[in-house]
Amino acid sequence: MYDVLIIGSGPAGLSAAVYAKRSNLNIIVAEKDYMGTGQIAGSVRVDNYLGCPGISGLELGDRFRLHAEEMRVPFYNGNVCSIKDAGFSWRTCFSEGECIESRTVIYAAGTKPRLLNVEGEKKFFGRGVGTCVVCDGPLYKGRTAAVIGGGDTALDSALYLADLCSKVYLIHWRQDFRGNRAILGMLDKKPNVEILRNLAVRRICGGDRVEALELSNGRRLEIDVVFETVGADPRTELLKDTVLLDPAGYVLAGEDGVTSAEGFFVAGDVRKKRLRQVATAVADGANAAMSAMEYLRRFT
Repeated sequence: MYDVLIIGSGPAGLSAAVYAKRSNLNIIVAEKDYMGTGQIAGSVRVDNYLGCPGISGLELGDRFRLHAEEMRVPFYNGNVCSIKDAGFSWRTCFSEGECIESRTVIYAAGTKPRLLNVEGEKKFFGRGVGTCVVCDGPLYKGRTAAVIGGGDTALDSALYLADLCSKVYLIHWRQDFRGNRAILGMLDKKPNVEILRNLAVRRICGGDRVEALELSNGRRLEIDVVFETVGADPRTELLKDTVLLDPAGYVLAGEDGVTSAEGFFVAGDVRKKRLRQVATAVADGANAAMSAMEYLRRFT
């Protein structure tokens, strides 16, 4: 029986692991991706994490991971399929067939990319439709790419592709972008970047692979790849009968990570909060670990 099972190895989960380990708790981190560091690995450049200006998300995530490994945090690789209250403990089972018993759980599974749900998207996913520019962008060097979205991820992705591709379309369904204005200004100066406002994707076209986008105004763009960066949804499908969620599916919990279920804590992007950044994820992990420790002290 573990004191704490931490679900998720992104910044929130790794932060929780470091704090829980320092508190001498018997812990384990469950991750669905082997040697994972969360979605931060897909960030081209992180400029707002204190002390690490201009660092890539991949490098920052690796630093977090190394910190946890140097503290001898144990990891389990598997996909969670159920989490059950066992009465003053929790039983978490995985699709691989194993189950882990723990006195508390810190849920830090994060979010998953939201899709456009347009014609052609499912057909071409992985064949010219993607969500991770860092993962797939280098495969399209010298070719034509489109980025859909108006937030920081979309702007960062377009800037990254501008140095790789011959042509980049940045498409947003609104006039104004929510993302960093400095990055938007840099994109405006790129001769191979075309910013299209007040337009949505109607259809993704092609044969064996993506060949074009059809926009809401009828315009057809000949492209080789399209990256969808239109937000994310929380990974809380398993928690509907476990803890209270808001209408969007985010877990209702304060900064202490305490949820509506005894011994079940939450950290990171999956929590309902105003700002979802690396800094707030790390803080959430620390707070959740401290809350778990205080909870365990009450029963020892």
